[in-house]
Amino acid sequence: MAAGGLGGAVNAAAGGGSLLTFPALMAAGLPALTANVTNTVALCFGYASGAAAFRDQLEGDHPRARRLAAAAFVGAVGGVLLLAASSPETFEALVPWLLIVACALLAAQPLLTRRLAARRAAPRTNGRPSILELGQVLAGAYGAYFGAGMGLMVLAMLGISTGDPLNRLNPLKAVVVLVVNVTAAVCFVLVAPIAWWAVAVLGPASLVGGHAGAALAKRLSANVLRAGVITIGLIVAVREFA
Repeated sequence: MAAGGLGGAVNAAAGGGSLLTFPALMAAGLPALTANVTNTVALCFGYASGAAAFRDQLEGDHPRARRLAAAAFVGAVGGVLLLAASSPETFEALVPWLLIVACALLAAQPLLTRRLAARRAAPRTNGRPSILELGQVLAGAYGAYFGAGMGLMVLAMLGISTGDPLNRLNPLKAVVVLVVNVTAAVCFVLVAPIAWWAVAVLGPASLVGGHAGAALAKRLSANVLRAGVITIGLIVAVREFA
C-alpha cells in the first residue's frame, strides 16, 4: 500500500513510479513475470485518472490523439505477444537490464524537458506520420512488455518526432500510456498469472497517491524524488544481477 501510494505520487510529480511498485511486488514474494503483469493491471487506475485530468487539454488535438492511440494499441499487442513468447526464465534474466533502461530514461528526463522547452518557439508540426506513429508503436511494445519507464519513453518518442511544447505533449502522453496499459491489462487478465490480492491493494493506493502527487510536487524537489527512485531501481537491478 505504501509503495502504491508513493508510486502514484511519484508518477504525478516526476515520473517513474513503477520503479517503486514493481520492486515492491517482487519483495512481497511474487516472481518477476507475475509482478510485472500485476503491476500493469493495478496501475490502470492511476493512468485512467491522469488521462481524465488532461481531457480538456486535448481540445483541437483529437485526430492526432486517435492516430497515436491506434499506433500504441498495435505496439501494445506486439509487446504482449513478445511477453507471451518469452519464458519466465528469459524475462527474469532481462529484468535487471530493463530496470537499468527505465532508470536511464528517468535520469534523462530533465535533459529531455530542457530540449523540448528549447523548441517551444519552433512552429508546431505533426511530424512525419510514419516517424510519429512508429515511435508510439515502439513505445507501446516496450510498455506492454515491461511497464517501468513507459511514460518517459512515450514522451521521448513524441519529443523526437514533433516540435510541440511539453504542455501539448503531456495530454497525448496520457492517452498513449492509458491505451497501452489497458490493452496489456486486458490481455494479461485473460492469459497471465495475476496476483489479485496485490491489485486490490496497489490499485486504489496508486489512485490516491496520484491525486496527492500534485501537492507533493509543490513541497518536494522533483530532483530529490527522481534521485531516490533511480537509486531504488539500480539497487533492485544489482540485486537481480546477483
